Amino acid sequence: MNKKLEELKKRKEELEQLLADPSVVGDTALCTKYARELSDISPAVRKYEELRDADKQAKELRHILQDKTHGKDFLELATLEIEELEKKSRRLETEIEELTRPPDPDLNRNCMVEVRAGTGGQEASLFAADLYRMYTKYAAAKSWTVELLSMSPTDLGGIKEVVFSVQGPEAYKRLKFESGVHRVQRVPTTEASGRIHTSAATVAVLFEPEETELEIDAKDLKVDVYRAGGHGGQHVNTTDSAVRITHLPTGLVVTCQDERSQIKNRAKAMRVLRTRLLDEMSSRKHAARSEIRKSQVGSGDRSEKIRTYNFPDRRVTDHRIGFTSHRLEAILEGSLDELTDALIKADTEGTGPR
Repeated sequence: MNKKLEELKKRKEELEQLLADPSVVGDTALCTKYARELSDISPAVRKYEELRDADKQAKELRHILQDKTHGKDFLELATLEIEELEKKSRRLETEIEELTRPPDPDLNRNCMVEVRAGTGGQEASLFAADLYRMYTKYAAAKSWTVELLSMSPTDLGGIKEVVFSVQGPEAYKRLKFESGVHRVQRVPTTEASGRIHTSAATVAVLFEPEETELEIDAKDLKVDVYRAGGHGGQHVNTTDSAVRITHLPTGLVVTCQDERSQIKNRAKAMRVLRTRLLDEMSSRKHAARSEIRKSQVGSGDRSEKIRTYNFPDRRVTDHRIGFTSHRLEAILEGSLDELTDALIKADTEGTGPR
């Protein structure tokens, strides 16, 4: 790593000289290019210089410790200072590794989020609706674009299943750890005795591929059209606009009925199918790096929780990293940065969810 950092340090010095060159200053495009590169590498170089300085100080203090003519108090103080410098060095090494790590090309890609009611009946569907609302409000706060692809609502305002896409800077980076079983503990509105119920909903966050990334042979598809059912007003059940697509080789089934147009429903269903197929293919190829979608989501059983939303204590706990917040209402209103920051930090340090 030191060789790479020395090269970055040398490059930083070269860029500083170039940006002082009148011929470069007069070329706006070139000046902007060099300034951007300097801005990108400077943080890592500064940390590297801090690291070298800390290591140098620690080395000097270890040399002093070999001299037994110093008093006991002085030697104890030097020992404590070495320990602090070693802690600082470890922290700087972690920060430098993060700054010099090649950017993951997938982190800024658009993603697709699926939320499904799990164990808990009607209360689970109401909780799934709460999670959908939480993610859409978080997306709005981040100025991300959300597009509803498919929804199966219940009569009481809950959601059996909802699929939506999220587009925007760092959308996948901040949402990818949401995959798994989310558990809620609260008194349902239908509970007359005031007894606390535990329910669950599952979340899956997947890459949304471009059409060119995955070609699907038409002969592998079985397409059925039918009349949409459920909520939707006067246009529901008037035309065969709902679409069900079955991918024969894998058995994956996708339905979409939210649009009045059969063509639009088919296009949305194909987007969902393509995303799920790519996820399965990626999971097989990169089993060590990413879990298969079923492992992400689990069965929806309450015991497979990754996070608990406890209403009586106004507490949210992410069990994978031991993170707890007492800002339950704010989190459900879309204030997720505190939680996503903790998950990203834990992942960077190697202690987060995999």
